[in-house]
Amino acid sequence: MSLEEFYRHFRWWMEPEDERAVERFRAIERFFQGQGKASSVLDLCAGTGIAGVAAAKALSASKLTLVEARADDLTKVHEWVEIAGISPEVKTVAGDVLGLPFLVGEHDVALLWGHSMPHFDPFQAVKLFAGVALVLTDGGRFFVEETDRIHGFFYRSTYQRFRVEAHDEGSSIISLYEGYDVKRGMEKRGYYRVPGFEKVTRKELRPWDLASQLAIGGIFFKKTELITPEEHGVNGVSEVLVFSEPRKVLIENMYPNTPF
Repeated sequence: MSLEEFYRHFRWWMEPEDERAVERFRAIERFFQGQGKASSVLDLCAGTGIAGVAAAKALSASKLTLVEARADDLTKVHEWVEIAGISPEVKTVAGDVLGLPFLVGEHDVALLWGHSMPHFDPFQAVKLFAGVALVLTDGGRFFVEETDRIHGFFYRSTYQRFRVEAHDEGSSIISLYEGYDVKRGMEKRGYYRVPGFEKVTRKELRPWDLASQLAIGGIFFKKTELITPEEHGVNGVSEVLVFSEPRKVLIENMYPNTPF
């Protein structure tokens, strides 16, 4: 099932007209206010652009590029720019972030915000991190907002085979565990609308832990850092992984014929 179909049912506070999304926008902005300056920001799996615009404002960036598979969502980035009260040069790219070096040029800062890593299996994650490292400047930084699902699921006992995912008028969407792909490390979940038990979609998701992402990032970046909610102190922002100083020499063979 496509991402377009999946996110038609799950919006998760990214619509500019949603007050909860505006609060989330302000929280993201507050986090990046402590992260220095950057002339260009690259927002990956950008959705409507909520995180990219917030980061661009806080970092005083003059250039903002957003990459998202769902082209319709990208049309809303200008609403976030208006809310932010800024006027960067905005470029939107409807495409797959796994082909990043063929889609965009160099940027100072890249971000993957909003707990998007479960969409990538470990093999795809390696390619993602390599691609980001290639399109960052030599002193560039990559910010990933994530949470530790292994810790939550297994050590804090929050894993649920049956889970209520969303509510709307008169119905709910639930998800059920439907298997596990051992080769790719992906959990299979079916999504159903109740009452009626109508099949909505099926999705494969990776229950990532933070240490694995830090380890992968450490291959492609010289410096890695984990900033916990207790350390950054911004309500509404989870753990943030920061990767800086890309090791481009290690990556060239993964993306032949790129301009970097």
